[in-house]
Amino acid sequence: MTVSAQLGEFLRARRARLRPEDIDLVPLPHRRRVAGLRREEVALLAGVSASYYTRLEQGQSGTASDAVLGALATALRLDEHEHAHLRELASQRPRPLKRPPVERVDALTRDLMRSFENVPALVLGRRTDVLAWNPLGHALLAGHLDRGSPDRLPDRPNLARMLFLDPHTRELYTDWERKARAVVGYLRLVAGRHPEDALLASLVGELTMKCSEFAALWSDHRVKPCEAESYRLRHPLVGELTVTQQNLVLARSPEQSLGVITTEEGSAAQDALNLLSRYALND
Repeated sequence: MTVSAQLGEFLRARRARLRPEDIDLVPLPHRRRVAGLRREEVALLAGVSASYYTRLEQGQSGTASDAVLGALATALRLDEHEHAHLRELASQRPRPLKRPPVERVDALTRDLMRSFENVPALVLGRRTDVLAWNPLGHALLAGHLDRGSPDRLPDRPNLARMLFLDPHTRELYTDWERKARAVVGYLRLVAGRHPEDALLASLVGELTMKCSEFAALWSDHRVKPCEAESYRLRHPLVGELTVTQQNLVLARSPEQSLGVITTEEGSAAQDALNLLSRYALND
C-alpha cells in the first residue's frame, strides 16, 4: 500500500469512529448512509475546504502543513500518538520496500538481561521478533518452544505471530482481545515510521491472510505504543496470575526494547512466579 493510501485509510477510519453528537456538531441536513462523520463535517471542523480534505483522503494532495494536520487532529479527536502517526504518514514520500538488516542483541544487553535472574525478561525487535529471553521469560511466555530458538534466524519467534496463530499463546492470555489490540496498535505505529520495511510488510500480509481477527484490527488503524500494561495470564504450570509488562527502550539499540515482567509484591502472582522460577532455573 502506498504512503498516500495509508494516510487516506487512517483518516477514513478515524472519521468513521466519530458521530456528530459525540462532538456537539449539528449534523449536515442530508441522509446519512454510513456511520461516522462526513468528509464535509471534518473539513468544517478543521477549517479547510471539503474538496481539499477529500483530496487528502484520496491521496491526491501534496504535503499538508503542520497547521492543517493539527487542525485535523483536533477535529478527529486524535490522541498524541495518533497525531504523531498522522504527521509521519503525511510527511513520507514513496520508497521501495527493502529488506532491513538482521536485528541482533549486543553483549552489553545480554549482560543486562542476565541480571534479571528472578524476573522474566526478553528483548524484542521493532517487528516484535524475540531476539533473546532469559530462562524465566521463556518459561512464562513460551515454555512450549525451544529456549534457544531466538538465536536461530529461521526459528526466531515473533510475538505478534504467536499471539494470533499459536494456540498456546492465545490460551495464555485471559483477556486475549485486549493484548491483541495492543500488539496491532504497536505494529501500526512501526508501519508508519518504517513504510519501506519489507519484513514488516511480509508479517502483516501473512497475519492478514491467516487470521481474520488480525485483519479486522489492522483495518481499524488504531495506534498505540506498547509501554506498560497489566495482563491476566492462565499459565499451564502455575495457574492464573496477573503480571505487568514494561517495555524499556534500549539506549544502544533504540529500535529494540527490553520487556521486563513483574508482579505485585506479596501477591499470589508473585508466589506463582517464584514457583515457576524454581522450575525454569532447574530445567
